[in-house]
Amino acid sequence: MHTRVTELFGIRYPIVQGGLAHLAFSGLAAAVSEAGGLGQIGMACFETPEAMRADIQRLKTLTTQPFGVNFPLGHIPVEPFVAVALEEGVHVISITAGNPENVLRQIAASGVNPLPKTMVLVAGTRAARKAQDLGADAVIAVGYEGGGHLGRDDVGTLVLTPKIVETVSIPVLASGGIMDGRGMAAGLALGADGVELGTRFIAVQECIAHQNYKEALVAATEADTVIIERTMGRPARVLRRGPLVERILAIEDDLTRRNASREEAFEALYPLIRGEVNKAAAIEGRLDDGFIWAGEGVGLIRDIPTARELIERMVREAAAATERTRGMFG
Repeated sequence: MHTRVTELFGIRYPIVQGGLAHLAFSGLAAAVSEAGGLGQIGMACFETPEAMRADIQRLKTLTTQPFGVNFPLGHIPVEPFVAVALEEGVHVISITAGNPENVLRQIAASGVNPLPKTMVLVAGTRAARKAQDLGADAVIAVGYEGGGHLGRDDVGTLVLTPKIVETVSIPVLASGGIMDGRGMAAGLALGADGVELGTRFIAVQECIAHQNYKEALVAATEADTVIIERTMGRPARVLRRGPLVERILAIEDDLTRRNASREEAFEALYPLIRGEVNKAAAIEGRLDDGFIWAGEGVGLIRDIPTARELIERMVREAAAATERTRGMFG
């Protein structure tokens, strides 16, 4: 395939694996990159910059193909981690969940040659325009259907993607609800140059997510997700499964009724939404003791293939979907 995204990142297919907190290690990233997509290590998987460095170095032994490192903002200072990524010569740096200005300036001032390509995840046209003005090489348009943390405006991928394509001149990747080649074809038809998938890359054999997590994704329907953390001003989509999620929803209902502040919401919710609680379910498989991220497209997940099988199937499906629509025009 040939799009601006494949040219920008030097990859075969315009398919990017999301950052996946606690799950995006070198094994998964290498499998995706080896299959022709862009695999990514997630900074949120590591407690120290040196631990991330070790996994980047391991990734280099597993693939010679381009790969990225994802940096979610707002939890801990990311500058030392970014410095490691620059020192290790990563091909792509993606930035999510916050203002990308400081990271983009750190990259530009690093003196590294060549500089890594940069992607910024956005949920609105204003953020997309700002990312472009700051020098980002591409933006990821994440719609309301996505799993994990989302934008605050509840705009779906079908509307958001073409709006952002109209707003910026740099390549756009569509994200949110995309699970197969039909979604990929749709994103490209909307003007995107590629797609990013998060939830779907959890249910692949190379992901370290617990088998219980993967099987829960396969069993779920499109109606089995819900938004939490809205009272904190950072809405996020999870699988509606288990007592903990119901407890979070009940607390948020009460907070909303009382018109509680975001500070009060954080104090009430943090013990239930911290990373260790997510890891108890996602990695240890104790689904009733934690929560797991999932997008609405989960209803389209029906198996747990290898990353290569998934990517090659997506490309075939996208080609078939394109041929089908082409055949409708006489």
